[in-house]
Amino acid sequence: MILFGGKPWEWIANEPFFARGLTLDDSPVTMAMVLQVFTVGIAALIPISSGADRWRLRSICISTALLAGWIYPIFAHWVWGRGWLAQLGSNFDLGRGFLDSGGASTIQVIGGLSGLAIAWTLGPRPGKYTADGSSAAKPGHNLVYVLFGCAIALPGWIALNSAGAILFVDGPSNIALIAVNTMLSACASCLACIVITRFRFGKPDASLSANGWLGGLVTSSAVSCYVSPVVALFVGVIAGILITTSVELLEVFLTVDDPGGAISVHGVGGIWGLLALGIFPHIPGKSDSLRAGAYGYSGQLLAQVLGVASRSR
Repeated sequence: MILFGGKPWEWIANEPFFARGLTLDDSPVTMAMVLQVFTVGIAALIPISSGADRWRLRSICISTALLAGWIYPIFAHWVWGRGWLAQLGSNFDLGRGFLDSGGASTIQVIGGLSGLAIAWTLGPRPGKYTADGSSAAKPGHNLVYVLFGCAIALPGWIALNSAGAILFVDGPSNIALIAVNTMLSACASCLACIVITRFRFGKPDASLSANGWLGGLVTSSAVSCYVSPVVALFVGVIAGILITTSVELLEVFLTVDDPGGAISVHGVGGIWGLLALGIFPHIPGKSDSLRAGAYGYSGQLLAQVLGVASRSR
């Protein structure tokens, strides 16, 4: 703990090391530990797809150990362990502090930005860019499998968002809202990608639409238990537009070879969801107002920006 501005700040938060002293029961602390055993694995898997076909198993293991053993725990404690980001509300009156119930920052943004570092370091796959600098498409071998995998991600995402809300927000009272918002965000983002690719390429692009679907799920991790269904729908549409644009920007203009679109889906989608929570704050059960500044949310956007900036370092 450190003192700054006359107020106590938990830098990393006070948690048992390697679960020492924890009673493995049904207490919230124990259940949060069990949840993060799985979420850290999800975060560590994201960069692997960004460097697909270009790095060796030894490098993958070293990178995964660094992310799971050092990077993830620090950021997770800042948000979910009553660290300094969570204290922005109580100490600086910035809304309710940095909010992220479903892991849009701790899982998705960390994984997406780590994937960006990996893809940039490794460089493009052989044959990805021609002599004149244009990008050569290398689609997946079986798009049916890709779409099926995206479809079965939905129930898992609803469970993840619900578990985060139960453990880190206000209990199971808004699980129905979470499920509806998760589905609406994913559907709206996917539909936006379908419409954009239909007008750009003459027919919908299945791969980009799948990315849009997953990007909508990523975005929902930030907003699903805080906004109304109408806002979740709108946030999903914007996510689809941003992800489609980001994929083209990274591949064509920045020559970043990201085979699975992980940087755009998890990094861009997660950042947009976190910022959208500050733009459209809403406390379920208190008010249907979505205007910033209502009910103690005056500094919520700034808190979200600080949280995003801390993950971009």
